Amino acid sequence: MIVLNGGSSSGKSSIAGRLQELLPEPWLHLGTDTMVDALPPSLRSGGEGIGGLEDGDGTVRVGPVFATLDAAWTVGVAAMARAGARIVVDEVFLGGTTSQARWRAALEGLDVLWVGVRCDPAVAAAREAARGDRVAGMAAAQAEPVHRGVAYDLVVDTSRASAADCAQVIAAQVEAARATAGAQPDARAGTAS
Repeated sequence: MIVLNGGSSSGKSSIAGRLQELLPEPWLHLGTDTMVDALPPSLRSGGEGIGGLEDGDGTVRVGPVFATLDAAWTVGVAAMARAGARIVVDEVFLGGTTSQARWRAALEGLDVLWVGVRCDPAVAAAREAARGDRVAGMAAAQAEPVHRGVAYDLVVDTSRASAADCAQVIAAQVEAARATAGAQPDARAGTAS
């Protein structure tokens, strides 16, 4: 497993796509957007679900039903990894250390590379504006808080390097970990931390 954590418009999805091209085995790309897109529309407008994705000041609010479904999603992704899928997870740790602890518990016993995807808030905000599919202010609001207290094996900065360059660094770390462990590719091997 590779877990990419960063704020909105930080470049996680672009890095994940490049990793799929670079890594020798097939890797699935799953993430926050995948989970949110799977929600019924009624849970994408606040209340019991998740709010702030379609309007507001860029602050994302998580309700209890979304939190329950998100926890189930995390366990489900971990089950896929245990069944042999190599997965790049594209996440936004809105809860910082609490979010990482939930993922760590779900991924216990699996080889995981934890990657912080940083991006200067102004750069992320400019990307957000260019995308046109995010609420203004979300990128700047998430840029720093999603990293507070989170422990990483590797940190990349997409405001200083391209997504392709960041993916190269991550892929090199995956290959180095595999070589160090003397691992042969198998259905369960992902990355080492």
